[in-house]
Amino acid sequence: MVDNIAIVSFYQKRFTMPTSIITTDDLREFKVELLDDIKKLLSKQTTGKLKRYLKSSEVMDLLQVSPGTLQNLRINGTLPYTKVGGIIYYDAEEIQNIMTANRVQHSSKS
Repeated sequence: MVDNIAIVSFYQKRFTMPTSIITTDDLREFKVELLDDIKKLLSKQTTGKLKRYLKSSEVMDLLQVSPGTLQNLRINGTLPYTKVGGIIYYDAEEIQNIMTANRVQHSSKS
């Protein structure tokens, strides 16, 4: 007969996930790294180093939409596009302008 303690010990070793302690210093370091990354992205955007034209997969990732939704946005004229050799391209600046133009801002009730 197998010892119950041995079975429990086996499962604890086998299925217990390792833990790590996160300190406030770790969180501060993460914050600094995250802010640096955001600053780099913003500086690229203002200097125009971001890609001018995006492919469909990049636009789907950017807008978090499905292929069908992206197709509907093309068909109904919401998103202008250019088709070259069977590949569809979208102007990143036009997408930004469309997002800004369709922004909904609710006024806060006082």
